[in-house]
Amino acid sequence: MKKKVLILGASSDIGYETVKFFLKNNWIVIAHFNKNKHKLSKLQKNPNLILFKFDLMKINLFKKFLSRKSHQLDNLDAFVSLTGYMRLKPFNKILPSDLIDHLNANYVSNLLVIQKILIKMKKKKWGRVLLASSIGTKFGGGKLTFAYSVSKYLNEFFPSIYKDFYKYNIMINALKIGVTDTKLHFKDKNKNMKRRIKLIPINKMASTYEVAEYVYFLCSEKNTLITNQVINISGGE
Repeated sequence: MKKKVLILGASSDIGYETVKFFLKNNWIVIAHFNKNKHKLSKLQKNPNLILFKFDLMKINLFKKFLSRKSHQLDNLDAFVSLTGYMRLKPFNKILPSDLIDHLNANYVSNLLVIQKILIKMKKKKWGRVLLASSIGTKFGGGKLTFAYSVSKYLNEFFPSIYKDFYKYNIMINALKIGVTDTKLHFKDKNKNMKRRIKLIPINKMASTYEVAEYVYFLCSEKNTLITNQVINISGGE
């Protein structure tokens, strides 16, 4: 039977490469997007791809959506979150609503999915959960990305209840992703990317393909031992 993965943030640059990895390995992929469907549309001819659109900031509606679609989550083998909602704003101008929007899109949405799927994965005695964080959380985020960094940092928090599921071959990890060749890193026009790359010990940014390889490995059957870990893929930072 084909394995099935749910990917939030599948329309991001890393998300798109990740979707391709899972499809190449004959997984059924339920891929989420909000505004940008362009890249994913190129893959729509693949019968294993299911697309759905949702604004994850509308968290109460998303909770209802998950209840309505619970039958699609029954046989879910893996869940990957690559959400990357970011609104650039100076620290002293951050409003409670800014923080709430980032938390809903980048963290609470993940929590709602995990609450739905862990019990079902336990019955199957197999499951993989991978949440994306950012290397920026290690350094307190950027001058304009406080709300984004806080929301991503929460993906590195492992509730103690997760340990009850590891013995059922359910691996739950966070991936702290370093500087990658994505549009997100060029969103801040004041950011000097050449200078930023010089701070990376291996002196290069990652490609989206490289990151997608790590994502797929951690969600595949080849990952038999790694769980409860924040895995840093940032070239030594």
